[in-house]
Amino acid sequence: MIERYSLPEMAAVWSERAKLDRWQEVEALALEGWTALGVAPAGAAEAVRAAGPVDVEAWKAREAEIHHDLAAFADVLAAAMPQHGAWLHYGLTSSDVLDTALGAALRKAAGILDRRSRTLFDVIRTRALEHRATLMVGRTHGIWAEPTTFGIKLTGWAFELARSHRRLRQATRTVSVGKVSGAVGTYAQVPPEVEEHVCRALGLEAEPAGTQVVARDRHAEFLAAVAVMGAVLERIATEIRHLSRSEVAEVAEAFGRDQKGSSAMPHKRNPIRSENVTGLARLLRGYALTGLENVALWHERDISHSSVERVTLPDACLILDFALDRTASVIRDLEVDAERMRANLEATRGVVFSQAVLLALVEAGMTRDDAYRVVQRHAADLAGDGSLHDSLADDPDLPLDAGRLAACFDAEGQLSRASVVFDRLEALTLAD
Repeated sequence: MIERYSLPEMAAVWSERAKLDRWQEVEALALEGWTALGVAPAGAAEAVRAAGPVDVEAWKAREAEIHHDLAAFADVLAAAMPQHGAWLHYGLTSSDVLDTALGAALRKAAGILDRRSRTLFDVIRTRALEHRATLMVGRTHGIWAEPTTFGIKLTGWAFELARSHRRLRQATRTVSVGKVSGAVGTYAQVPPEVEEHVCRALGLEAEPAGTQVVARDRHAEFLAAVAVMGAVLERIATEIRHLSRSEVAEVAEAFGRDQKGSSAMPHKRNPIRSENVTGLARLLRGYALTGLENVALWHERDISHSSVERVTLPDACLILDFALDRTASVIRDLEVDAERMRANLEATRGVVFSQAVLLALVEAGMTRDDAYRVVQRHAADLAGDGSLHDSLADDPDLPLDAGRLAACFDAEGQLSRASVVFDRLEALTLAD
């Protein structure tokens, strides 16, 4: 992933330095397992760690010669182990190291994503409760619908994020797997005890029936969970973008004193951070598709998945990490114009209360279709500065007294039961 969208903590997980260090630790743990079985000599695992970090440039130079990244790593590391170098990689195949180290990397990366999503959840919940009574127009199809509050809108986002958090945690468990079972997964050259030792030390489960690789449905599930969380962020970002439009102007992203919205038009104040999140979510969906494509490998393995995963798994984690952080900052600093929201609600001239009038007419004895047509006609025929309330009040055939009609246009009254939404939000916690 390009530096622009890489935050330091997640970037460190996927650095080449970290990758080689994970490989080295898997090799050391495997030798610990062999030593415990009385096969490898005492001190072999310690020799792996005492050799120090494998030099990245030396590893690349060796790979350029032999065209195999793990074998090149083993060659460089073994050369730094004069006493026990022959025991390095004993009984293992490349994927024993690669996939087990990958499981450890994904587990660590997922921990960062977990913290980021928790932070975003807390930000959304705080602002939802802050704006629980901030009236605004609810819209469907982009058209005025009924009154709602900005807090209710935010509450929906909080619950969506909580569901995505659960999915990501489940996918993390699925992908936090290693395998040290040999060339085709039969344990012919390495016993299960070695695998158990390695995986336990790394906090991983052992693949119960591996081939030469860990099954890729696991990684597909992880990428799918990441993509769904990205889609949730995109939904949030898209709504902020709509509410930021000049004609709506109900919210605005924070804008710095020296910031420029356009190189040409000084008045511009664009929702660029939300647009950025929208675009990044598209990448995540693409990565999810490649994860599905990687499931069907040939026989016990091929490496058609390898080139894909070198890009998609690190980048998916980096992108979601960045998008979660960016979305949290957008919502935390979002400028909410409650007066504009109220003005836009009033600009509807009361048509957003049409259903309330419809139901009142049904209660008064009209058929539903007749009531619907009456309200529809009055809403369509509003002229000048007239309101739906006033138009209906002037209808001598309307079977509603003034008090009952006025009650239909009381936004706060209509939203009195919405408190249950906030009760649910306050009770909502993210799973540990």
